[in-house]
Amino acid sequence: MAYFLGVDAGGTEAEFALGDETRELGRARMGTLKRMKTDAETAESNLRSALEALREVTGVESREVTRTCVGTAGETVPLVTAWLEQAFARHVGGELLLVGDVEIALDSVFAGGRGVLVLAGTGSNVAGRTAAGEVVRAGGWGPALADQGSGHFLGLEGLRRGFLARDEGQPTGLLDAARKFWRLGSVEELVEYANANPAPDYSRLAPGVVALADEGDAVAQEVVEQGGRDLAMLGGLVIERMRTLEGAEFELPAVAIAGSILERVAAMRGAMVRALEQRYTGIAVLEKPADPAAGALWRARKG
Repeated sequence: MAYFLGVDAGGTEAEFALGDETRELGRARMGTLKRMKTDAETAESNLRSALEALREVTGVESREVTRTCVGTAGETVPLVTAWLEQAFARHVGGELLLVGDVEIALDSVFAGGRGVLVLAGTGSNVAGRTAAGEVVRAGGWGPALADQGSGHFLGLEGLRRGFLARDEGQPTGLLDAARKFWRLGSVEELVEYANANPAPDYSRLAPGVVALADEGDAVAQEVVEQGGRDLAMLGGLVIERMRTLEGAEFELPAVAIAGSILERVAAMRGAMVRALEQRYTGIAVLEKPADPAAGALWRARKG
């Protein structure tokens, strides 16, 4: 019997799916494996805990696995890839495939076929696959360089727009929400904390920004909607690259979504869909979110 493991490494948490040639046998969810988000000891502890949880559910030992596919942001960053290769070699049998997190999400919806996937969670990324199987991407350059529409974007842009609103005399609860979340006594302390080196994890502020937007805070609403428009812009870049590659055979691809932000923040998802529909009449944006761990399991089986 051959066993296959699919892993969505995640920025906040990792999801594992174990299966045989045809069935999914069990799942486990643990903290992140991404070394850019946590230290090596914590990441390895998360990996061991997930493998043990899978063993308890399925009875399959991790050394029995034939092939593992791990999807992760930063799959070209040595700190990420080197640790994953070493850690999985210590604990899991068989071959290891490392691919981008957006690719496994793409596979979970389109199973190697044509389509576009917009992912926004802690970070963000967009990818499309042409009819010939070529994968094209936009975004995904990390929190300092991209991550439009992500949790990181919401937290950091919420602070930026909050301070701009303060300068403009426009009311918003964004700065108070950040100050209370970080347990800071004043705006001056917030300035110092937000500008610290190393920087705080801005993505942790995202739920507060979303909550204020839902309550009608106009500045927070603009932050959320801007994130959606930015993701639609990236989606458009991918679609136009597909148009160039496919030429006369081009038809509008279906668009799928993935990631905690797009799945849970209806206002951002709506802003993205509206922007795409305004640019591409008749485009299909699928309602059911992608399942990246299932996509990783599919890729592990395919090899």
